[in-house]
Amino acid sequence: MNNKKHRDSASTENGSSVELKSKPDQDGSKKSRSSTGSQMNSGLQQQIITELKHAYEMELETVINYLANSIHMDGLLAQEIRETLKQDIGEELGHATQLAERLKILHSDIPGSLSLNFEQKQLQPPADTTDLLSVINGVIAGEKAAIAQYEKIIDLADDADDYVTEDVAIQILGQEQQHLREFEGFLRAYEVRGKK
Repeated sequence: MNNKKHRDSASTENGSSVELKSKPDQDGSKKSRSSTGSQMNSGLQQQIITELKHAYEMELETVINYLANSIHMDGLLAQEIRETLKQDIGEELGHATQLAERLKILHSDIPGSLSLNFEQKQLQPPADTTDLLSVINGVIAGEKAAIAQYEKIIDLADDADDYVTEDVAIQILGQEQQHLREFEGFLRAYEVRGKK
């Protein structure tokens, strides 16, 4: 990711609009920078909106697949993974809510179900309900894709001086990294158990 520029204000947790202080432009003049995108380059703003919508649909798809797998899996070894997925559902839905709120602030529509495109093939519930490895690897793949998506949004928002969108994406990124680390731990434990 690019080195982050000086921030003019702290972000709000829910992505609401805040007025940012003026800072010198490259020519030495000052201009007000607004987190609503009113001073943002229209091309960059549209790119940000497009990527926010993609992240939004990724989060909703993750909720669906985590819910399915948290109920679908069988066996004593699956218990911890099922419980972890159930806990993560609330966080992923919270991410989708934050993204929808930010899209609203940027004067974008919020996609409904008929506008969503789902693509998480690796997170589909496996035919074998005891196939924990498939679920673990599916979650890891999904979290890596989410991390890459939020890194992309952070870079675009940084280029556009859209510090609130950047802060929202950074906050969610940290949580996705935590989920990834958790399931990488499950994978290592599964591999160790398989060698015994």
